[in-house]
Amino acid sequence: MSSVNAFKQFTGSLPLREEVMPVLFIGHGSPMNGIEDNEFSRGWAEMAKEIPVPAAVLVVSAHWFTRGTYITAMDFPQTIHDFGGFPQELFDVVYPAPGFPSLAMETAGLVKSTEVVPDHDWGLDHGAWTVVRRMYPEADIPVLQLSIDYTKDPRAHYELAAELALLRRKGVLILGSGNIVHNLRMLNWGMIHGGGYDWALDISGRFKELILNNDHKPLQQYQRLGKEAMLAIPTPEHYLPLMYTLGLKTPDEPVSIFNDKAVGGSLTMTSVRIG
Repeated sequence: MSSVNAFKQFTGSLPLREEVMPVLFIGHGSPMNGIEDNEFSRGWAEMAKEIPVPAAVLVVSAHWFTRGTYITAMDFPQTIHDFGGFPQELFDVVYPAPGFPSLAMETAGLVKSTEVVPDHDWGLDHGAWTVVRRMYPEADIPVLQLSIDYTKDPRAHYELAAELALLRRKGVLILGSGNIVHNLRMLNWGMIHGGGYDWALDISGRFKELILNNDHKPLQQYQRLGKEAMLAIPTPEHYLPLMYTLGLKTPDEPVSIFNDKAVGGSLTMTSVRIG
């Protein structure tokens, strides 16, 4: 499909579907996962086969951290290489998925708790394209990004997510992309292929227990979960995408964990599926 034809296809309003689209949180880890064939990228590809083919993908990435809330509304979002020190092969990647301006405007209209501003300058950062290109390598599904307002607390993000629920009924895959445990200052390169510090494994287990038990309030107040939680989340940008996944869960939906592995001592690739 040419890019022009792709754009013509992805205009207007999406119809309601009988099935409700699942929601995902993806532990995205290193940008290299976007080009390497490893257990994590294979896990993302397998998940794409398990869930319905989406009409569009809306990504909430740790790497678009803004004052205010924005949504990409361009016809063709650029591939952003927002990292340094990696092989040229990674910088050469272009993921040419189309945008979906009309869906961006519809999404903005769903949110009443804050203003969602259409953005024409951002594109797809590595928290988005490294994951989505492994799930949908043909780049034939439109992709949008919703930014994370750094002035708001986890509860506000959780509640904003709930306002997006209608999109699930229209076949939109809402995907939070970050890492639940993410402390790069304590990264141990000797453990980069697997392994976690005791504190990281302990708090990861606590986080997973709360997620699987649908006990979301403590997750919104992670600062109260002790020093291990503060080590796991020294800054909130990689954790907050989880709020968008959990905030969309209905009481009777199943929840499961995949790609559940600690790497580098202080990072977990733990991912969550709802629905």
